[in-house]
Amino acid sequence: MALQRSDSRLTGGDRAPEFELLGTDGETYTLETFTDHEALLVVFTCNHCPYAKAKFDVLNEFAEDDELAVVGINANDSEEYPEDSFENMQELVSDGTIAYDAYLRDESQEVARAYGAECTPDPFLFENDGGFRLVYHGRLDDAHNPDEEPTQHDMREAVEQVLAGEEVTVEEIPSRGCSIKWRE
Repeated sequence: MALQRSDSRLTGGDRAPEFELLGTDGETYTLETFTDHEALLVVFTCNHCPYAKAKFDVLNEFAEDDELAVVGINANDSEEYPEDSFENMQELVSDGTIAYDAYLRDESQEVARAYGAECTPDPFLFENDGGFRLVYHGRLDDAHNPDEEPTQHDMREAVEQVLAGEEVTVEEIPSRGCSIKWRE
């Protein structure tokens, strides 16, 4: 397990790259699926990384907000990392461990590359202004190690600002976690 910092190619104001991915519920999801939400939180995550697992509850709490869609995307190579298989993703949703609006499989890894995702978790917050525009790409909170309790809730502040119709002023501090497990 290598600790990795996120350094995306997307910058503030960029439009969300399109995707068409299979969800754990057997449905296919696109950006259009979430247009009835004021904001979209896309998080590249996985089943096995302790940094990602430590943020399941935080992301589940975000998913309770009807104005915000929370979409987890797992792009890890499940042949090398079987715990990240689609079946295991479905099990985590089925047992309630993950309660996002959607948990999607990026089998080709093309979506993760389009977003410039580097680690798990790697969150991107988009405002819906007739399309999804990036307003914050940074850590969820300041608890970088899985056993730490956060004292600063960066993403929560950013989400609150977006949903209040305000400009996001939260400093973008890169997320840290396990590297995405790319196929060579």
